[in-house]
Amino acid sequence: MPPIPGSGLAKGLAVTLRTMTKKTVTAQYPDTQPELPPRSRGVIGLFEENCTVCMLCARECPDWCIYIDSHKETVPPAAPGGRERSRNVLDRFAIDFSLCMYCGICIEVCPFDALFWSPEFEYAETDIHELTHERDKLREWMWTVPEPPALDPGAEEPKEIAAARKTADKLAAQQAQQAQQSQQSEEGGTL
Repeated sequence: MPPIPGSGLAKGLAVTLRTMTKKTVTAQYPDTQPELPPRSRGVIGLFEENCTVCMLCARECPDWCIYIDSHKETVPPAAPGGRERSRNVLDRFAIDFSLCMYCGICIEVCPFDALFWSPEFEYAETDIHELTHERDKLREWMWTVPEPPALDPGAEEPKEIAAARKTADKLAAQQAQQAQQSQQSEEGGTL
């Protein structure tokens, strides 16, 4: 049986009328902030104190969008008679977000936990040259990084924590034994 002429138009109008009577679910973005999932990827935040200028992040970046400048500084000896040490001092750390593809390789390879994902996403600029953000802006974004999720209570204890706890228990046992021996020697000397 051939379709009735105009039935497609009637079905389309019925869908339109049904949609017009329902409440809208669109969130008007500037007025209503979206609820982001936890640990969402926005921009990269920099924790300067942990950065040792090892350049791993810049070398591993597939887009070469991380710019780092540094200089060496001489540190006086910690103890008298010691030798002077040199350390790298961070002068510039910038990320060009017009080039960044948000892969997260820089965050993964950082051995000192200096880079983190921040959920900030409102950093649009009118000029593409202004999308290169320097370390001051990256540091501001660092303070918006959420706390990491808690460990699963049924999970195995990390090896590092287990080793540290074992060493601490061993030291505590040695100190208790020394305290007991010194107490016994004091009691033996007073009798």
